[in-house]
Amino acid sequence: MNRNEPPALPVPEDEIDLRELFALLWSGKWWIGGTALVAAVASVIVALLLPNIYRAEAVLAPNRDDDAGSLSVLAARFSGLANLAGTLPRQSTDKTALGLEILQSRKFITEFIERRGLLVPLMAASGWDRASGELEIDAGVYDVSAKQWLREGDIHGRRAPSLQEGYARLMGLLSVSQDIETGFVTIAVEHYSPIVAQQWVGWLVADINATMVAQDVAQAEQSIAYLNEQIEATSLAQMHEVFFGLIGEQIKVIMLAKIADEYLFTTLDPAVVPERKLKPRRSLMVLSSTMIGTFVGLLLVWLSARLAR
Repeated sequence: MNRNEPPALPVPEDEIDLRELFALLWSGKWWIGGTALVAAVASVIVALLLPNIYRAEAVLAPNRDDDAGSLSVLAARFSGLANLAGTLPRQSTDKTALGLEILQSRKFITEFIERRGLLVPLMAASGWDRASGELEIDAGVYDVSAKQWLREGDIHGRRAPSLQEGYARLMGLLSVSQDIETGFVTIAVEHYSPIVAQQWVGWLVADINATMVAQDVAQAEQSIAYLNEQIEATSLAQMHEVFFGLIGEQIKVIMLAKIADEYLFTTLDPAVVPERKLKPRRSLMVLSSTMIGTFVGLLLVWLSARLAR
């Protein structure tokens, strides 16, 4: 031994020997490859069994409510009438926020499901036939020919799903959002059928507009009835002038509501039938599962080597 050579440093016991590690992994290559293969095959089977989900969406612009609070403004012009606006039925100063809340409310959604007859495609659909364009209905849940529900009854013995179940299912498919900067509203629906998804978005937009029309017209008619009662109850000409002015405002509300095709929301970008699925992302599923399987194989080989020592 050369006296000028430095003495060899001892290798710490916890230091990883790359050659030993590589040899260990190579000896367990069948385990690693096997777990990766099993995970890949399983993920392919699962991915192929999962039905495609399509997403249709529409972009809406809230219509400005320039008449909001007009009753209060007109009534406040005249001395002694400042409290009149508080007596009349109030209209929301933010109809967009009100409309979005109504759109996602249990009352609106359950009435929407019932009015449009959506329980079967909502609760019994299991896929979509691209060739025919028809929904695939789970035969174990609903008998299409007999028009009967076949699922197990609930605690009340009812086989047909309730509207509350329909509400929960539709809310899982429905997405409503508003851009803070632009105020634009996006309504989206996910479903097995791209045709159904597009159709439901269009129906939701039409129905929320119709609902807000009916609500505002009813409030305006209630206000007109109240103002007519006040006209009959007083003989002051100045009061009559005020009441007729307020009635004119309410007539304007009714007129605008009934002639507007899109009362609350104007459609900027209508929903179209999507050509590409939203999910599942099968290639990503297979890749992720294969990586997890490989990691599990590596872990098993390392643990078996540690336990064998």
